[in-house]
Amino acid sequence: MNTPNNKRKRKSIEHIEKIFIELLQEQELNEIKVTDICKKAGLNRTTFYANYTDIYDLADSIRDKLENNLSQLYYREINEGFNSNDYLKLFRHIKENQMFYKTYFKLGYDNNYKIIKFDRNLAKLHFQNKFVEYHIEFFKSGITRIIKMWLENGCKESPEDMYEILKSEYRGRTAF
Repeated sequence: MNTPNNKRKRKSIEHIEKIFIELLQEQELNEIKVTDICKKAGLNRTTFYANYTDIYDLADSIRDKLENNLSQLYYREINEGFNSNDYLKLFRHIKENQMFYKTYFKLGYDNNYKIIKFDRNLAKLHFQNKFVEYHIEFFKSGITRIIKMWLENGCKESPEDMYEILKSEYRGRTAF
């Protein structure tokens, strides 16, 4: 019987995702075909389509998985409604999940991402409620770019080093 979370199905999904992520490092999303994934994974197309409607559904699934994983990392903060500003936790997570983050950014999800939530009240306080949206966009772009740069360089610096870089740039004024 094929139950929704059986071991075989989970293993197939993990394998499909792994192959997709590998292919995405070499090709653009619109160049990857279901046939390519199935051939490389040694699976039937029916196995792919039993789990995803198409390549874009697979990409969205990976995005959702990363965003949910990150939400779990900040579960307490989210549920209790506060911002710990614990970016060291974020940088450690990125270092441990480099390929997922590279994939996330390659797919362009950073333009409308849910990874980082901005604390508008804190930003209003720090910037006297002036031009808050500009400050938030500046911070979002800055942190996104240093994360991408760090990933491109193979995360050579430690998460602690990255956290210190972030702190020194923003001197404790954080907007998310």
